[in-house]
Amino acid sequence: MADTTLMDKLVSLCKRRGFVFQSSEIYGGLGSVWDYGPLGVELKRNVKDRWWRAMVQARDDIEGLDAAILMHPKVWEASGHVAGFTDPLVDCRHCKNRFRADDPRIKGTPGQPDAQCPVCGTRGSLTEPRMFNLMFKTFMGPVEESAAVVYLRPETAQGIYVNYLNVLQSSRQRIPFGIAQIGKAFRNEITPGNFIFRTREFEQMEMQFFVQPGTDGEWFERWREWRMEWHRSLGLSPAKLQWHQHSGSELAHYAKAAFDIQYEFPFGWQEIEGIHNRGDFDLSRHQEYSGKKLEYFDQAQNQRYLPYIVETSAGADRVALTLLVDAYREEVVEGETRVVLGLSPGVAPIKAGVFPLVKKDGMPELATTLYNDLRQLFSCFYDDSGAIGRRYRRMDEAGTPFGLTVDGDTLASRTVTVRHRDSMQQERVGLDQVAGYIKDKL
Repeated sequence: MADTTLMDKLVSLCKRRGFVFQSSEIYGGLGSVWDYGPLGVELKRNVKDRWWRAMVQARDDIEGLDAAILMHPKVWEASGHVAGFTDPLVDCRHCKNRFRADDPRIKGTPGQPDAQCPVCGTRGSLTEPRMFNLMFKTFMGPVEESAAVVYLRPETAQGIYVNYLNVLQSSRQRIPFGIAQIGKAFRNEITPGNFIFRTREFEQMEMQFFVQPGTDGEWFERWREWRMEWHRSLGLSPAKLQWHQHSGSELAHYAKAAFDIQYEFPFGWQEIEGIHNRGDFDLSRHQEYSGKKLEYFDQAQNQRYLPYIVETSAGADRVALTLLVDAYREEVVEGETRVVLGLSPGVAPIKAGVFPLVKKDGMPELATTLYNDLRQLFSCFYDDSGAIGRRYRRMDEAGTPFGLTVDGDTLASRTVTVRHRDSMQQERVGLDQVAGYIKDKL
């Protein structure tokens, strides 16, 4: 049973503290499209920065790429998206709602008199299934005609495949090597939902690793291990992470093997990253449709071959949501409920809050100086409004791991009170040591 209460609380917190807002809210909103507020954009940026560091900056066998969203329409013919990226849909003639044909809420067979609409309950009102393409279509140039059709990319991977030779030659890499990319993708999802988990506009963090045929199995297992380790490094609860293997009809036609890293959300176990052995399907299709040779020549072995591809594909939005869900907790402290986002300091949007205990005796001036010094090193927040306990609570909800209070002893001892979010314990740290202290904790 889905825990809608927790998700409702989380959505409310995200709006209240500036993590995520409904897009175009003043006009009534746009379905399953979301805007990231001041804290949300920092959280997602931290996720992407840690991914980029692990994939590109910490390795010498992966190169970065930022391919365009708009691509030649034949790219999507070669990839199979034009012909096969479809879902069967049914409409209710009575209430005008649209559903996937396999929606478990539908009773009976769509198109038959016994079929019952899951929203209005009308029998016999559901149409027979019709295929619906999930790609957003638009037109390039001033004339809306078939020759001008282009698509908003439904995934970022194809931009990597068509640039594979460009990157290989310009970077002077040798196989095995990878290409990593973070970018927006768009899918006209029929049943989006669960907040930012499934949306029509989303951001992917994908890496395609090109290997010699026959070594793909070994690399596939390596990448499975490395990617699970990365998610654990974010501070996620290990007990809420698991593997799900694709098999039978669930396995995509182009994949030799596929595993999902799943997290136990309030609405069930769901994918946050996929690791796929794609074989040579992608490069062989683009070689066929473009007429360009995409083979790799291995000089050491005097051999030509189309590389096999091991793919890792994670959603930046899904990982951000996973962190929020995993971090959310409520505690009763002195008869009051304390809401805490126990985010790992490395991904927390704000690393430290700086507070003068009172607005006098030189405390605001000293706190402002401390704040200005620290914000050159990491994200901080200055707050002098209200009782100090309330300021701590606001930072707890924002996931800020450290609170720094300038008080009466600061002027005399040149120390500040460091309050820890999770334990609420406090200690004194020298003013000139605060920056190093927090950097060590991060």
